[in-house]
Amino acid sequence: MKNIITIFLALLAISCKSQTVSLEEAAQCRENPNCPREYKYTKDLNNTLDKYVGIWKGTYNGRVYEMKFNKSLYEDFTGVKRDIIKGRLRITAGGNIPLTIFDNFNEPDDSKTRFSGFGLTGNLQSYELLFSGSFTSGCINRGSIFLKINPSTPNQMRITYWSDRDIAVGECPSTFSPTFTENQEIFLTRQ
Repeated sequence: MKNIITIFLALLAISCKSQTVSLEEAAQCRENPNCPREYKYTKDLNNTLDKYVGIWKGTYNGRVYEMKFNKSLYEDFTGVKRDIIKGRLRITAGGNIPLTIFDNFNEPDDSKTRFSGFGLTGNLQSYELLFSGSFTSGCINRGSIFLKINPSTPNQMRITYWSDRDIAVGECPSTFSPTFTENQEIFLTRQ
């Protein structure tokens, strides 16, 4: 009877373990077609997301980029859960009286920020967020933002943006300015 209880507890432990995976395991599984994807929770078991949490600020091409990241729990319609980063963004330009280009910094509702975590990259060197900026007919202003922090400089972050390169319908007005410049690094400092 003792052996039966031991076997049952071992099977239960294996079953529970397969229900939860770390962010790192999930990232590496996305690139491995033989990896099981039966888990119900992608959890930040190693506190990997903590290094991104906070307010970050930097300048690029005359614009001031201010980003606020917090750790959040996302649950899809099937009940699968993921620990993710949710972002807020403020972009200003100008001198003494800054012109606001984009601002969702104080939006209380995570679902309205359109700046949400996707997960770690397969090489575990960056974290990917999906971003949608202001839309104008015929203009593409959405894509992926990659956050990278070198362990030797934990208060410095490098971000890079790649658009979705979707097909746009209609003409993009000449006055339209994308929220981010594609494939240009922006350096941010923790505030």
